[in-house]
Amino acid sequence: MANILITGANGQVGKVLTAKLQAIYGKNSVWATDLRDNPNFDGKFGILDATEESAISAMIQKHQITEIYHLAAILSAKGEANPLGTWDVNMKSLFAVFEAARKNKIQKVFFPSSIAVFGPNVNRALTPQNANLDPTTVYGISKVAGENWANYYFQRYGLDIRSLRYPGIIGYQSLPGGGTTDYAVEIYHKAILGETYDCFIAANTKLPMIFMDDAIRATIEIMQAPQENIKTRTAYNLASMSFTPSEIAGVIQKEIPAFSMKYTPDFRQDIAASWPEVIDDSPARQDWNWKPAYDLEKMTKEMLFQIEKQYNKALEVE
Repeated sequence: MANILITGANGQVGKVLTAKLQAIYGKNSVWATDLRDNPNFDGKFGILDATEESAISAMIQKHQITEIYHLAAILSAKGEANPLGTWDVNMKSLFAVFEAARKNKIQKVFFPSSIAVFGPNVNRALTPQNANLDPTTVYGISKVAGENWANYYFQRYGLDIRSLRYPGIIGYQSLPGGGTTDYAVEIYHKAILGETYDCFIAANTKLPMIFMDDAIRATIEIMQAPQENIKTRTAYNLASMSFTPSEIAGVIQKEIPAFSMKYTPDFRQDIAASWPEVIDDSPARQDWNWKPAYDLEKMTKEMLFQIEKQYNKALEVE
């Protein structure tokens, strides 16, 4: 039976992943942690500074942890406001987790990478697994370094680290957390509220995206795959769908005809323009049978349904 530790559990991905792991392994087998308390959390929760190796080791030993999902990080757009601070937090937490895992003989570690590892010199039309990595953000730089360190710890110490290069993740479970692809979450909220959405990405900027349910499923599937199936020890490309802001607006307008959109690109446009348009994730499909379940139309129906339900529930409480 796995005993799981999650860092960054209050984040956009962390909340959903924690609930799914609780459903699979039981609430008593999953320890969610973050720098901030979560008084409404249903299950095991602890305050943890993921940059402190000793604190991580203490929690591993106290709760007999066997697997770690290390999600704590500063994301792309927020990271550009404080590059050196972002590097410091992202790398300190990475080394703290890897060292604590190595010293305490943890069975498996999940470390999320990102399409932010790619830069302007890749084939953006279909970015391969082994593309050149020359990121333009400190977040992307930290993820490239993390991928190489993950491979190093596996080769040097045998630490079983598994990683995915997440595309933009779209979910209804929480508000955006500072990523460049967060427009594709904000837009649904504005549509439900009947407001015009002012998009910070240009209308024709195509980016790879994934629905939260698929991202969580991929994360758990790669962690549950037999070790011999994991052939890539940096991070696997992960793909689902690719679209532009104008395309997602068009699909929303099929459900909400009155929805309107305008465009005011800001600094995030330059970040987005350096990233791939479509990801080739054939190694993930071959090695551990990855396959997405959602396309843009199916995701849009679910996003609008769930977000409308959330706002209606909030009105009932008032």
